[in-house]
Amino acid sequence: METLPFLLSVIGLGLLGYLSGSLPFSIWITRLVKGVDVRDFGSKHATTTNTIRTVGFGWGALVFVLDTAKGFLPTWLALHVGQPWIASLTAGLVIVGHCWPVFARFRGGMGIASAGGCLLAVSPLAFLLALGLLVALTLILHHNARASLLTGLFVAPLFWLLHLDAAVIWVAAGAGLILVVRFPIDWNRKYRELWLDREQPPGTLPKENER
Repeated sequence: METLPFLLSVIGLGLLGYLSGSLPFSIWITRLVKGVDVRDFGSKHATTTNTIRTVGFGWGALVFVLDTAKGFLPTWLALHVGQPWIASLTAGLVIVGHCWPVFARFRGGMGIASAGGCLLAVSPLAFLLALGLLVALTLILHHNARASLLTGLFVAPLFWLLHLDAAVIWVAAGAGLILVVRFPIDWNRKYRELWLDREQPPGTLPKENER
């Protein structure tokens, strides 16, 4: 492959990854449905779970599908260039775009759904293993942000130990690195429920099992 076309393809895929990640579906959908900015509520992040808190489960499920798709498509395209590190770079830039989106004043989400989409593009098995690791760590730690950070840290080494394909390990490393950078912001956050720390209506007494 000639150097200049190759470099242009790498730059193009990286730009596609960032711009795809920057599509702030949770912000657009909550504005359309309720006329509000999802970042003004709950966790203050543009995420699937915060969309559920703000406008309901159905709309949150739609955001999850769209956020997963915007990680899947650029990574899938990058894989066809033939270099695993290019897919890794593209996946990492998808997560960068999701967390710091150019279309939403660089205030976005946390990147979990998009990272899942990146892994799904490489291997459904890798997606399920990463999801299992995230669930297991959340159940152990009872803290979603810390579990997500540790998942980003450990997922690529786990895939290496399991002898998965090089492309899977590269993509997991690229996406996981950005999650490790992103999640310290919520490291000390107080969670009142295992998965969704929903805001309670005024005057509601706290539940005994809230954290």
